[in-house]
Amino acid sequence: MRRKKVVNVLLGVLALLLVVGMAYQLTPNVGSLFGNRQQGTPALKVNGQTVTAEELEAVRRSNPVLGSAESGILADDFKTYIVAQKVRQAVLTQGAKDIDVSRSDVNAEVQKVREANNLTDNKAWTDALQGVGLTDAAFRQQTRDQLAVQRKVEEIQKTAAPATDAEARLYYQLNPQSFQSDARIVGREIVVNDKAKAQQLLAQVKSGADFAGLASQNSSEFKDRGGALGPIENGSPRPVAQVALPSEVGTAAFALKNGGVTDVIASGGKFYIVKVEKYLPPAVKPFEEAKADAVSAVNDQKKNTVVERWLDGLEKNVQIEVLDPNWKTENPTVASVGGQKIPYSDVVAQVVQNQQFASLLGQVPADQAGQLVNGILKPQVVESLIQGYAAPLIVQRKNIPLAGTRQELAAGLAAYGARDVKVTDADIQKFYAENRTQFETPASATVNEASFADRAKALAFRQGWNGQGSFITAASKAGGTVSERGQVSPGTAEAPGTLGTELEAAVFTAKTLRSAGEGSLSDVVKVGNRYVVAYVTDLKRAAVQPLAQVRDQIRDQVLAQKKQEAGQAYLTSQALALKPVNNLQKVLAAQQKRVAAAEPKTPAAQTPATPGAGKAQGSTDQGTGNTSAGSSASGSTPGSSNGSTDSGNAASGGTTSGNASNP
Repeated sequence: MRRKKVVNVLLGVLALLLVVGMAYQLTPNVGSLFGNRQQGTPALKVNGQTVTAEELEAVRRSNPVLGSAESGILADDFKTYIVAQKVRQAVLTQGAKDIDVSRSDVNAEVQKVREANNLTDNKAWTDALQGVGLTDAAFRQQTRDQLAVQRKVEEIQKTAAPATDAEARLYYQLNPQSFQSDARIVGREIVVNDKAKAQQLLAQVKSGADFAGLASQNSSEFKDRGGALGPIENGSPRPVAQVALPSEVGTAAFALKNGGVTDVIASGGKFYIVKVEKYLPPAVKPFEEAKADAVSAVNDQKKNTVVERWLDGLEKNVQIEVLDPNWKTENPTVASVGGQKIPYSDVVAQVVQNQQFASLLGQVPADQAGQLVNGILKPQVVESLIQGYAAPLIVQRKNIPLAGTRQELAAGLAAYGARDVKVTDADIQKFYAENRTQFETPASATVNEASFADRAKALAFRQGWNGQGSFITAASKAGGTVSERGQVSPGTAEAPGTLGTELEAAVFTAKTLRSAGEGSLSDVVKVGNRYVVAYVTDLKRAAVQPLAQVRDQIRDQVLAQKKQEAGQAYLTSQALALKPVNNLQKVLAAQQKRVAAAEPKTPAAQTPATPGAGKAQGSTDQGTGNTSAGSSASGSTPGSSNGSTDSGNAASGGTTSGNASNP
């Protein structure tokens, strides 16, 4: 636990970078954050800064996903991801070298960590650091790096241009859900300390008594204004939001969308009755009321934009020298649009960070998961990346006043393309007709059953018991075995019921229930080798909510779906107009060939006729296997020179340059 807390303190800058909407997630492992200075085996040099194999392995250990495959496609992808993350960490640190962080600033941060984690004792502190492979000096250096990056980001954000009126207005128009007022009610309440008195007052209200008058005479709250929930303005109570009422009371009152009076509701030792005179649904605020929030949102997007550009610039000309062939990776251009090249490492990063992918790894073997990811997830990711990289160009070409990072601009363009979508009454009726089960209230009942070995006894009991006395006692005396099922509902295809098919049909479907006292008796049903009679109380038949009751819910659901479809279609068409090139299948084919070549070869079987030839073949295969082992580590780092490096070159280091790498 202590180790985890020590790690978390260095992640503040990561949250800052994630706000930018990019895949610049750094690994949550202290030993690999921001240029660890620990000694180890040199693996890479990033602009002259050494990255060790131990640091790279620390990234792998920090995420269970990265350690889930030791060979094959996924292992190759994971290595690409690990290297890309370390390269990004290195350039971030280098990009903030001009920021001065004093020793006192570092000491203050370290002291906060120690105090927050109850590590003020020097031995406890040292032990905690050793647990994550650090010394006090290394931790302080990393703290300095973290503070420097954080301050650099803040410095860069200050260079962002302020939001224009056009940008704020368009943001407001495209994001109405961000500027909605809460639902409110105009109403009054009566609050008393005695439940019986509350019930009496409720009866008077239902008989037509004046609610305001009763509140003035009896309520312990707001009696001076006739129980009005809000102050009286122009002769009427001011509307209030749900938070103005206790939780249980607010829930009941705001359910009365057509007005009305609640039952007596207990809360906090008091008893409430609320009369809802008018329900005011959520509504979008006028622009003048929302302008300050819209300007603030756009300003945040513009700050994100300048940080994204800074990060892009850091990576654009990065120089990477491979020192350990086991950490040489391929990072070809997977797609290009409008002159911009998208590296394969961007695709891999989104795959690794996908929660569904992590779930998939827990269900199928890694090699099968790799094929599924290649066939389904990666094509989707590449299309999304193409649209993201295209978004700034589209915004510029069409002169749309949108701001933000690539991802924010893509989302803004989708909203822009769907801005005129409407929902018709025909849309609502069609959705209701096609999805009636979504609005169905399932049947339910409380069921006890009596099981008999003899059918005649079961029939006699059903015919003879009139509901007087206890069902359990009567059925037991008649020779039945009684089971109390409690409240049950019919089963579904996804969740079978507890009564069994035959008895469930007799309770919920059959029209032959016979009244008996406060409940009903089912027909005699054969279940296995026995005969069962069910006693049913509190039966509620399945019912479908009327369209009028769910119209608003359907409108919101259909509108969201139509906007999503229209927005995606607009973004796709605009991106296609830029004639993007998608190299994914070529990249995956080359990866498949490279990974296959890296697999150890099984020596050919020797035959008595040519023992020498068999031995030679075995030696050749072993040599090929060794070469392939170097090739499996092969590939270009983010921004390395060529995605088609052959296995021979994989064994050699070399200096490569950022964007020159992508074919």
